[in-house]
Amino acid sequence: MSESLRKNYEFQNVYQKGKSYANKYLVMYVVRNMLDENRVGISVSKKVGNSVVRHRITRLVRESMRLNDCMFNSGLDIVIIARAGAKGRSYQEIDSAVLHLAKLHRILKETIE
Repeated sequence: MSESLRKNYEFQNVYQKGKSYANKYLVMYVVRNMLDENRVGISVSKKVGNSVVRHRITRLVRESMRLNDCMFNSGLDIVIIARAGAKGRSYQEIDSAVLHLAKLHRILKETIE
């Protein structure tokens, strides 16, 4: 399982040096780190909803990252920011939004078929 980004300076580093893509529900910033594992930070603003709504979105994003962990390249710092559109969405919608952004960033491992 990925580590978490917790400190403000860790988030700031990803915002300043990273590249971002967005879709209806999420914004994803990605920057390389010098580690052999991914670190993930999730941010949900008060604009999205009350604490119940924010925590639910956080849990859905974290679960999507956990289940798809093996598909991501390693050595990345990833910050995912929820947009207001994420409020009330199902796990499937959030999961497909996470994978969509990962494809745009080209951080998914090449699948061998």
